Amino acid sequence: MDLKNQVIANLKRHAGGGSPESPVRPKASVLVPLFVKHGELYVLLTVRSEQLRTNAGEVCFPGGKSEPGDADPVHTALREAGEEIGVAAGQVEVVCTLPEPIVSKGGLLVSAVVGFIDGSFRPRPNPAEVSAVFAVPLDLFVQEKDHVLLRPQGTSPALHSFHFVDPDSGRRYRIFGLTAVFAILVAVLGLGRRPEFDLGSGSPADGPNSRIITAMSKL
Repeated sequence: MDLKNQVIANLKRHAGGGSPESPVRPKASVLVPLFVKHGELYVLLTVRSEQLRTNAGEVCFPGGKSEPGDADPVHTALREAGEEIGVAAGQVEVVCTLPEPIVSKGGLLVSAVVGFIDGSFRPRPNPAEVSAVFAVPLDLFVQEKDHVLLRPQGTSPALHSFHFVDPDSGRRYRIFGLTAVFAILVAVLGLGRRPEFDLGSGSPADGPNSRIITAMSKL
């Protein structure tokens, strides 16, 4: 079985389902776009425009808030990805939605939709929302060498942060927070590998890390 089909089989076996959605919190979805290049699995990430009012300049997956016309989290993720990086819904082979949406720091209940795009896809970023698009090897998110664990004081959960230098542009990126958690989850479930780093999961408030621990228990 080739790499793409193996990853799809892994994700479909372990992901899906999840807990009932909250009737109170506003919802959002992100697309985790995977592709194979030179026999290696990559994920596409974006940098939010500096013009945006929230999280300006941060690295994230394409996505956004659910709208009344959206049928489900997949619809939201594909619509937002189309608006942000110009990928059409028909260009995405949707694999699954990760179980159990995660609450963002802004209070949104965020679902992650995983899909494959063709390696030849060329993003067309919307400058009002996206300032850059770049690709990262997915296995970065289970390796220790570029990982930093940030431990806030009090009951706040530990935060995962990764540093990546784009070999094409030389630009340095910091991938952290909820984006990092979703990337770790996809890497663990899709590649079938446990993270090399400490999860920092001691805090009872560490909800996102509990998702990673659950994913690891399925391997």
